[in-house]
Amino acid sequence: MTSDIRLAFAHPEERSQASAGADPRDRISLRDHLVEADIGAFQKERGHTQRLLFNVVVEVRPAPQPLNDDVDRILSYDRITEAIADELAAERLNLLETLAERVAERILAEPQAMRVFVRIEKLDVGPYKLGVEIVRSRAEAAVKVVGHDGAEAAVHPLVVFLDNAAIVSPDLGKRLDALQARGLPVILTVGLPDLPRPETGHRPTQRRVDMLAIEQNAWTLAARDPRCVVMATRTEIDWAVKRGQMMVWAPSKMVLDAVDGPHARDAVALALWLAEVMAAERLIVHGPVALPAGSRVPVERA
Repeated sequence: MTSDIRLAFAHPEERSQASAGADPRDRISLRDHLVEADIGAFQKERGHTQRLLFNVVVEVRPAPQPLNDDVDRILSYDRITEAIADELAAERLNLLETLAERVAERILAEPQAMRVFVRIEKLDVGPYKLGVEIVRSRAEAAVKVVGHDGAEAAVHPLVVFLDNAAIVSPDLGKRLDALQARGLPVILTVGLPDLPRPETGHRPTQRRVDMLAIEQNAWTLAARDPRCVVMATRTEIDWAVKRGQMMVWAPSKMVLDAVDGPHARDAVALALWLAEVMAAERLIVHGPVALPAGSRVPVERA
C-alpha cells in the first residue's frame, strides 16, 4: 500500500516506468511547464487567470530508421507545449479533466506518440495544489455494436489469464461458467507451457519460438472445453466480442504486427497488453502470478 500511495503522487515519468511492459518504449517529458489561464467552474474563477503547472510524459514508438540528428524524425517537445497552448486558446474550460483529455488527444494525434501521461495542477486556489492526472493510449478503442435502436454502444470484454494449473484443473468448466455468468464476452489467455522448448540465444527468433509455445498451450486449452475457440486476428476477436462469445487468444499475429507488443515470456504482461488493446472491462488473473503495477485496466485476482 505504501508503494502504491508513493507512486500515486510520483512524477508521471515514474508512473510510466512502473506500468511499462516487458519491452519499454522511449519517453520524452515536459516538467513543470507553467502557464496562466482563465479556467474553472466557480464564479470567483471567471475573468481571472490562474497559474497551471503541467507535467507530461509521452511514450513514443522507436524510430524506424536512423535519426541522423534530424529533428523532423522525432516528436518535438514543441508539439507538447503547442498542444497545451492550442487547447487553452480554443475556448474557456471549466474542468482540468476536460483540458487534460484534449491535450492528451492532441498529443496522441502525433504519429510517434503511443501513450501519454498528463498531470495538471492549479497553484492559486489555496495553500496547496489541486490537480488531475490522466493516462491515455492509442490502444483504447473499444469494439462497437449497434443496438436495436440503431445507436452504437461500446463493448468491454473480460480478458482472463489462466495459468497452467487452471488449464488442467478438474474445475475448469465451473471457472468458465462463472466467467460467462458475468454477461460479457470473454477472451482467455495463457502463458508458456510446462514443457521444454528450444532456446535460440537470439532474441527475435526466441520471441517467435515462445509465441508458438504459447499457441500450443492455447490449443491444449481448446481441447478441454468446446467454448474455447482459438482466435488469432483482431478481426476474428472483434467478431466474437460483438457476439458475446468466449474465445482463446493465439497471440503471434497481433503481437508481432504491433509496434509496441510485449515480450512473450511475461505471460501476464501479454494478457494485460491485450486487455489494454481491447479496452477490456478488467483483467482477471488465475494462479499465483505477480500482478502488474500501474495498469490502466482494473486487475482482479480470481
